[in-house]
Amino acid sequence: MINFDGRVVLVTGASRGIGAAIARVMGQAGAALVLHCGHARDRAEAVARAAAPGRSTVLAADLAVDGSATSLWRAAEAWRGRIDVLVNNAGIYEPAPLGLGDEEWRAAWRRTLQVNLIATAELCRAAVGHFQTLGGGTIVNVASRASFRGDAPDYAHYAASKGGMIALTRTIARAYARDGILAYAVAPGFVRTEMAEESFRQGIDEAAVRAEIPMGDIAPPEDVANVVAFLASGLAPHATGTTVDVNGASYVR
Repeated sequence: MINFDGRVVLVTGASRGIGAAIARVMGQAGAALVLHCGHARDRAEAVARAAAPGRSTVLAADLAVDGSATSLWRAAEAWRGRIDVLVNNAGIYEPAPLGLGDEEWRAAWRRTLQVNLIATAELCRAAVGHFQTLGGGTIVNVASRASFRGDAPDYAHYAASKGGMIALTRTIARAYARDGILAYAVAPGFVRTEMAEESFRQGIDEAAVRAEIPMGDIAPPEDVANVVAFLASGLAPHATGTTVDVNGASYVR
């Protein structure tokens, strides 16, 4: 039985989708939750009430703004004086076709790298320093199948950001294991979330996506949440540095 009693967990991007599912799974296991949202505070507060009533708080931060991730960490740490687990889940997935105007294309790359990678790195930096004072802690970064196989041309920036997240995770695992700091990544394929639904509305063929998944359907967010909870549980510390794929065997490494 996974038990997070007495542990404080910060989950970014927790107002919907994978982040909300992670909050529910960890809350049910006893965690005290700091749930980050961008702008959907009402939704994040509803998740918090359902996941961990009396053991949760919501913090809003626009991770597209430089330095906001560091401010988020400080506010999260101040809530109960410590954080034991950091789950970097927040991310954006917007197209940047080669035919965009130069400035629009650069802006899409900057936004995606800022939210998906730089903000993640800021939070990891703060977490490592904090965990060193505690004698250990755990980071779980939600990356993507695209980290390894790439993505469609319009989403090259997304694949690049998630590939960087994998490299960041491995570096932390190798560098700080002796400090009791564990770092893992999870690499989902398509997951049945609002973000996926938005990508289908933007032109990605849902039937084609399902057809390339040997299991025949898109993963529910709970599949990812359960893997995150296991990795964060402390039950497999020697798996630090690893990436767990959750893609229905659509990409097998």
